[in-house]
Amino acid sequence: MLSREEIITIFKDKEVMLEGHFLLTSGKHSDKYMQCAKLFQYADVSERICKQLADQFREEEIDLVAGPAIGGIIMAYEMGRQLGVKNVFAERENGKMTFRRGFDIPEGANVLVTEDVVTTGGSVKEVVELIQKLGGKVVGVGSVVDRSNGKVNFGVPFRSVLSMEVVSFEPDECPLCKEGIPAIKPGSRNTK
Repeated sequence: MLSREEIITIFKDKEVMLEGHFLLTSGKHSDKYMQCAKLFQYADVSERICKQLADQFREEEIDLVAGPAIGGIIMAYEMGRQLGVKNVFAERENGKMTFRRGFDIPEGANVLVTEDVVTTGGSVKEVVELIQKLGGKVVGVGSVVDRSNGKVNFGVPFRSVLSMEVVSFEPDECPLCKEGIPAIKPGSRNTK
């Protein structure tokens, strides 16, 4: 099992944990940014990280792993492989999460929802609601990084490999802006 320090070292070495001045999807600013997509460039490392998360759910009866696109696709695959179950992913269609490509949620299936990074949990909550609407039972949520430091509540057990609070600021209160350090936007979605 990797220690917190070993995980942080891996994240820094693989450029998953970035430090600087960042414009977040929320419109807020932060001195740290988690780009977990970079972790999945390295199959050997992401396998170890996902195994550590999968071990936290081995006692649960899980029939299926589901992740939101895009961040949860590769992770859902690896978590399904680790747990020996099928995996699927939800994606946006007309602004709403849906299962496409012939994916379905069998009535009564016990589903683990996975995501690479959870900050507010918005995408995960959409997937949880979708699974429940389709008759599945969400038994847990797992993420590589919980940026809320345990503050997000999904109504089911939520576990992560690394939990931390990433401090963020409103643009007009940002100390990095006041120092004249330019902000960059490294994320995958447009800001509000």
